[in-house]
Order: sequence, then C-alpha cells, then structure tokens
Amino acid sequence: MEIYGQRYAIAGDGDDAYIRRLANFVDDQMKNLAEGMKTTTPSKLAVLTAINLAHRLFEAEKKRAQGEADVERRMATLMESIDEQMPTSLFR
Repeated sequence: MEIYGQRYAIAGDGDDAYIRRLANFVDDQMKNLAEGMKTTTPSKLAVLTAINLAHRLFEAEKKRAQGEADVERRMATLMESIDEQMPTSLFR
C-alpha cells in the first residue's frame, strides 16, 4: 500500500479490499491536511492526521452516547405516559 508517497506492507485480518480502503482513507486525510500547511515533515503530518482522526472518533463516540441517552429519556417518558393512560385495574 502507498500512503503519502511511502510504500507500506500492511497485513491484517480484513480482506485486501478493506485494507486498501483504510490505507486510501489515511492517504486522503494526510493529503487534505497537507494542503493547508506551508511545510511539514511526513512524520509530523502523520501525527497531526492521527490526532485529527482521533478527534473525529471521539466526537462520533460522544454523539453515539448522546443518542443513546436521548433514546433512554424518550423511552422513560413513553413508559410514564403509558402508565398514566393505562387503568390500574388491569394490573390488579
């Protein structure tokens, strides 16, 4: 695989197409970040890219957790509403 002009032998549990997709994604991220910089070394660019990707991962995890909390709140509200609407004699 080639990432930012460097050849790498990458092996993993995924199939070759998936590994190529990962490598292409990292390559694209590095190239996009490099466009906005005047000068940098490939190693510094790799670290900045890793930090950007980690940030995106953390933000996605935060949104997922917020989504789960929203679902829990909605479910609790619906359960309260159902409890209020159901005659209590059904449960006795």
